[in-house]
Amino acid sequence: MAENDTNRTSRRAVLRAAGTAGAAALAAACSGPAGTRGAAGQPSASAPLPVKASSTAAPACVLSTEAGAGPYYVDLDRVRSDITEGLGGVPFRLDLTVVRVSAGCRPLAAATVDVWHADASGAYSTGKATFLRGTQVTDGTGRCVFRTIVPGWYAGLAPHIHFKVHPDARTETTSQFFFPEDLLLKVYASQPYARRRAPEHPNQRDSRYRAAGATMTLAASPDGDGYRAAYTVGIA
Repeated sequence: MAENDTNRTSRRAVLRAAGTAGAAALAAACSGPAGTRGAAGQPSASAPLPVKASSTAAPACVLSTEAGAGPYYVDLDRVRSDITEGLGGVPFRLDLTVVRVSAGCRPLAAATVDVWHADASGAYSTGKATFLRGTQVTDGTGRCVFRTIVPGWYAGLAPHIHFKVHPDARTETTSQFFFPEDLLLKVYASQPYARRRAPEHPNQRDSRYRAAGATMTLAASPDGDGYRAAYTVGIA
């Protein structure tokens, strides 16, 4: 969705409208080149962008690991793709495809997806601030795109991006994405991240990463002066 006045569209209004439009769109079947990480951390059959394919066979889609929203979730209803608000950091593009596992891995159209994460200094927006938070509505192929930055580290936790998927106005799936540790160490050696001394092992100190990292770590690849990753989110 374009970065304009529609950014302030209410998610609740979008979900109400999706009740009629979404049913027809859900008839589309999973398709696309292999290479996107699915919920098992393996290539999935549905990819928002072409990436290097893996020879490892994998299910078309699997359920994403659920996790808590943490203390910083804010329901802002701010529909936009670019959530940076001009903040410094290494650019990161996140391409998501939402599929319904219980419906044969069909793409889920008209679902709302929230993302939020810390800035380069490890701080979340609070109060009236809205940086690094946003919502997108999946298209007819279940896809949406967020443009953001690689998050900073904080509080002994593995750096991560939180997300919620709202398939309708009554249900939601909440989880978080992690990053490969070698990528983090490279990013944290650059500014503005290098203003703080990064942990030697940003991921391994977090028990949540040790439990779900193999499932929820993004397969990031270089993209201009930053990175990009695609992921298929499987919901029940």
